[in-house]
Amino acid sequence: MTASADTQELLQDFLMEAGELLDDVDRKLVELEQHADDRALLNDIFRGFHTIKGGAGFLDASPLVDVCHRTENLFDRLRSGKQQFSAAMLDVILDATAVVRQMFEQMAARGAPEPADPELLANLSAWIDGASVAHPHPNPFRVEGGRLRASPPREEGTDRAGVELTTTANPSEPNWSALYAAVTGVAQIPGSASSNRNVAPVRSPKAGEPKETTLRIDVGRFDQILNLSGEIGLTKNRLVCLRADLIGGSQSAEILKQLDSAINQLAGLVGELQNSVMKARMQPVERVFQRYVRMARDLGRQLGKDVELQISGEDTEIDKTMLEELYDPLVHLVRNAVDHGVDTPAERVAAGKPPRSVVRLCARQVGDQIVIEIVDDGRGMRPEVIRQKAIEKGAISADEAGALDERGCLNLIFLPGFSTKTEASDVSGRGVGMDVVRTNIQRLNGRIDLSSEPGRGTRIVIALPLTLAILPVLMFRLARQIYSVPLSLVREIIALEPDRLQSVGGRPSMIVRGNVLPVIKLADLVGGDAGGAAVGLVIQHGPQSLVLAVDSFVGQDEVVIKALEGFKPRGVAGATLSPDGSVVLVLDLTELLRD
Repeated sequence: MTASADTQELLQDFLMEAGELLDDVDRKLVELEQHADDRALLNDIFRGFHTIKGGAGFLDASPLVDVCHRTENLFDRLRSGKQQFSAAMLDVILDATAVVRQMFEQMAARGAPEPADPELLANLSAWIDGASVAHPHPNPFRVEGGRLRASPPREEGTDRAGVELTTTANPSEPNWSALYAAVTGVAQIPGSASSNRNVAPVRSPKAGEPKETTLRIDVGRFDQILNLSGEIGLTKNRLVCLRADLIGGSQSAEILKQLDSAINQLAGLVGELQNSVMKARMQPVERVFQRYVRMARDLGRQLGKDVELQISGEDTEIDKTMLEELYDPLVHLVRNAVDHGVDTPAERVAAGKPPRSVVRLCARQVGDQIVIEIVDDGRGMRPEVIRQKAIEKGAISADEAGALDERGCLNLIFLPGFSTKTEASDVSGRGVGMDVVRTNIQRLNGRIDLSSEPGRGTRIVIALPLTLAILPVLMFRLARQIYSVPLSLVREIIALEPDRLQSVGGRPSMIVRGNVLPVIKLADLVGGDAGGAAVGLVIQHGPQSLVLAVDSFVGQDEVVIKALEGFKPRGVAGATLSPDGSVVLVLDLTELLRD
C-alpha cells in the first residue's frame, strides 16, 4: 500500500465501514447460533464477509482477503446446503472474526495487516472440505433443531481430542446434572466442569484506544444546515444595511422596527441552526449496543452460563461524543450482569426458572433525556449482604451502615474498591468497576440508579442529556466571579438564613424539606474570597444531597462550553460567556468535592 494522502483517506473510510459491518456480522453470528436454519441470517453474514473482502482487495490487504475469502466460502457451502452448521464450526468462525478485527487494528496503526495464524486458516479450509475440526476451546453448547442445546457429556477422563483430564468430584454437592436432565431432557449442564474447562477469555477493550473521529451525516440534515447558513447570511446583510442607516443618522421608527425584526429573525435562525447541528451529531445507540452481543455470549460461555442478550430501542439517537463515552461504562454493566447477576443453568432450574438467562439492554428517549436500562433475571442483590461486605472491607462504619435503608445499601456497590466477590478473577472481583461507571456517568451530567429483588434480578437505569454540545447551566456569583454548574444537578435554590444553620458532627448543616444536609461554602472549594454566602444551591451529588453556599444567584442559560487551552484548574470543566460578555467558569463538582 502507498502512503499517499488519498490512500490514507480510503483506508480510514474502509476501516470505519468495515468495522460497522463486522460488528453487525458478530451480532448475527450469535443470532445464528440460536436459529441455525435462518436463511436470511446466512445470506446477511455471507454478504458482510464479501463486502469486507472487496474493500480489503482494493487496498491490497492480502492476509485480510485470505481470511474473509475462506470464511465466505464456508458460508457459501452453508447456504447451498452442502454443509451443516454446528457450534464447533461457529467457534472457528468467531475466531476468524476476531482475527479480522485484529487486522483492522494493525491496518489503522501500520497500514497493512500481518499474516493470519496458519492454524486458523487450516481449520477454515478443513471445514470447507467437509471435515469436522475440534476446536481448542470446546463449546459447552450444541445446535439441535435450529436451537441451542447443552452439549452431551464427554467420555470420562478425556476431552474431545482425547487429552487426559484431571477431574475432582465433591460428594457434598447435589446432582445438578440429574436434575437438569430431568427438567430439560438434556444430559449435560451447560458450563459444567467437564464442558467449560478451556473456554477462551473474553476480549476487553484496550485502554487508551483512539476514539473514532469521523461522523456520518444524513444528506437531508446537511442540506438543512446549508439552507439555514444561507438564510443567516442574508439576515446578516440586512443588519449591515440597517447599521449603515443608523450610522448615517437615520433613527426613524421604521428603521428601528426593521432592526428589531432582523435581530429576532437572526435569533430564530441561529436557534434552528443549533438544533440542526445537534441533530447532525446524533447517532443511533445501535452502533454501541451491537458490540455487546458477542461479548455477552463469549463471557457466558467462559463462566458456564447460558445467556441471551436482548437489545431494544437501537434506533434511539444520542450525541456521538456521549455515545463513545458510554462504551466503557456499559461494558462494565453488561459484564457485571453476566458475571454477578446471572445464575447458572443448574441454579435456575433449582429455583424454577428457565435454564437460559436473559439480560436486556434497552434505550428510549424521555423528554430531553435518554434512558438506558440494563436488566437481568438472575439472582438479584441482597441489601444485608452488601451492607455486611461494606463493613468487612472498612468502606463504612457499622453505625453508618445501620442508618442506611434498602436503597442506600444497594448504592454501596458504587463505593471505590467495593466488590461482593471473595476472589478476584480475570472478569471481576477487584472492585474497580461500579465506582468508575458512576463517575463516568456523572461526567456526562447523567445519573445512575439501581433496584434489585433477591431471586428475581437487578435493574440499572442510566439517564443522560441528549447532548453535551449545548448545556443548560445555573449561573451564580462568588465575590466578583461568575460560576455555573449543570442545571440537572440543582434541585432548588434557598436562602441561607443564619438562624437555619446548625452544627452536626462539627460540620455546618441545615434542614431542607425534612432532611439534614451539609452546607459547603464554594469559597472553601475554589479558594476564593469568602463573600456573603447568602444563597444556597441544593445539589444532588451522586446518591447524596448537599447545600452549596454562594453569594448570589445570577440566572440560567443554555451555553456552549469551551475547554481552557493550555491549563486546567482543579474543579473547572471549562468556560463560557455570559450575555454581557463576561467569562463564566463551569464547575466540575465531582472533582471539587472529591476528598
